[in-house]
Amino acid sequence: MTLRIVRLGSPRAPDEGLRVGTVRRPPRGVAKSEFASRDFYDAWLPELSPSPALVARALAATTEKEWAAFVRDFRRELAAPQARHLIDLLAAMSHTTNLSIGCYCADETRCHRSVLRESLDAAGADLHR
Repeated sequence: MTLRIVRLGSPRAPDEGLRVGTVRRPPRGVAKSEFASRDFYDAWLPELSPSPALVARALAATTEKEWAAFVRDFRRELAAPQARHLIDLLAAMSHTTNLSIGCYCADETRCHRSVLRESLDAAGADLHR
């Protein structure tokens, strides 16, 4: 069993399992009843997305220094008990079922899901490589 890190809206892998959106907002212009059928997500966990202020900083980051500051502050948010419990839950679930988490960003290296990947790996998740 594994946990995949995916781009929401991309085609699903055959054995991907439940897809969880870790985004602050649902997809624009898409009816809620179509989120799953259009390969966005089956369940929504906005608690694992950066706070609105951090989302704005991430989108505005143009230098490595600005991106590093975003990563540092998002890691701090993920260390809060509610987020930590969710990370631990997803890591534990990855040992018994296939599932995936994701965001809309095209480039994972400049997306909060890269930080989620690191946090899930540190929590012992069985990550798809």
